[in-house]
Amino acid sequence: MKQGLLIDMDGVIYSGETLIEGADKFIASLLKGNIPFAFMTNNSQPTSLQIVRKLKRLGITVEANHVYTSAMATGKFLGDQSPGGTAYVLGEGGLLTSLHENGITLVDTDPEFVVLGEGRNFTLEMVQKAVDMILAGAKFITTNRDPSPKKPGWNNLGIAATTAMIEEASGVKAFVTGKPSPVMMRSARKYLGLETADTTVIGDTMETDIQGGVQMGYKTILVLSGIARKDRLGRYAFKPDLIVSSVDQIELPLKWWG
Repeated sequence: MKQGLLIDMDGVIYSGETLIEGADKFIASLLKGNIPFAFMTNNSQPTSLQIVRKLKRLGITVEANHVYTSAMATGKFLGDQSPGGTAYVLGEGGLLTSLHENGITLVDTDPEFVVLGEGRNFTLEMVQKAVDMILAGAKFITTNRDPSPKKPGWNNLGIAATTAMIEEASGVKAFVTGKPSPVMMRSARKYLGLETADTTVIGDTMETDIQGGVQMGYKTILVLSGIARKDRLGRYAFKPDLIVSSVDQIELPLKWWG
């Protein structure tokens, strides 16, 4: 029986541009043991190749097929829902690539979907255009609802803020494809060719990685090297199967692997 891992990145493997201690050795052990894994990120902006290059700079060498992004989940979802469909996109790089690869045509008028992802190059005028399209009947998709970390100098407004702005202006609630949505949690598992009982999620965020894994019936590991704080875990109605300080404390094979 094949066991595999869906691994969050920021806060688990690295923090910004700094490798989290032991993360390189952990990934090396997965590669050596031929354990299926994918880095599962909500960031729809970079392509898989860009992520691979960043990891290599940090000392981790993997292939593009080790990456699964919310952009990839969104492209597959729209390709399945509306083959040959059309979309107006507020987003960049990875999202545009994924939609194209899944047969979605990018348009500036009368789209079936308005798709929102991370980016800094779209303007308020483009946001207003997107609102008008939604009001005219386009379906609103957002790749995730990740908040801004609310730190001075942060270079990304946070997609949750942009999503909320468009929802308020249009009166339409966005359909979310990224973590913890079952859309991404399920498609990432299938991307690795795993069954539900054989899938383990590793993440640093209770609201996305752990919640998404619990809802799908996956095993979950919370690392405390990112956002989550141990003294706050009691407020959640769900809990991870294992809590560790960082990935270098994870002993393989996991105790629930047969």
